[in-house]
Amino acid sequence: MPTNQQRREAERRRLQKQLEERRAREQARKRTTLIVSVVGTVVLIAAVVVAVVLSTGGSDNNPQSGGQPHPTPSTTAAPTPSAPATSPVPTPTAPCAAPPKGDAATFHGVTVTGAKDMTKAPTVKSLSQQAPTSLQCMDLVVGKGKPATPTSTVSVRYVGVLYKDGTVFDSSWQHGGKPVSFPLTGVVPGFTQGIGGAGKVAPMREGGRRVMILPASLGYGPQSTGSIPANAPLVFVVDLKSVS
Repeated sequence: MPTNQQRREAERRRLQKQLEERRAREQARKRTTLIVSVVGTVVLIAAVVVAVVLSTGGSDNNPQSGGQPHPTPSTTAAPTPSAPATSPVPTPTAPCAAPPKGDAATFHGVTVTGAKDMTKAPTVKSLSQQAPTSLQCMDLVVGKGKPATPTSTVSVRYVGVLYKDGTVFDSSWQHGGKPVSFPLTGVVPGFTQGIGGAGKVAPMREGGRRVMILPASLGYGPQSTGSIPANAPLVFVVDLKSVS
């Protein structure tokens, strides 16, 4: 029978595989969008040139023929792969809840002990029956370094528990305590928004620690994943080590 450590390691590998598959699909989608954009631009330029030639009867803009010079048709450069067009991210209008005064924090039914000691894993407990309808967050430690964005690649330590009863379903601290790196474009939406910032949630900064409560719609939704049931709200305590 596999041990708990083996099961957690298998779950971590499976989640990593899902992340890599999602990243590959996103890259394929971007390549398709780029090709369609380039083809559309070429067709548009050709149509403009043909329209100009037909409207002037093929004249060379010779002043002696009485014709007036035409302006050269303007063209729009297609986006390059290194600078893909992205939807604007709403500017944060409010920060997360203010840090606690002591080293313990209680927030929407979640209690974090060792909230400000970032040298070790915090203890997270949750006993709540009312599921959140939107992302909730509290800054346990306010970072002073570089802010993250929804498209950043980040290096973090984290603990993840079920909001309903506080059961730990994942923790980077249990895998040697080393930070884990990944792009925020390849994780669940609540993780992207809670770290990178969106709407009323301000982005985290390097050196910060934040507790985030994710509704199921910003987690894994109706799909059960490993020890995470379907439609389960989640709690994460995240330490942001670096942003790139």
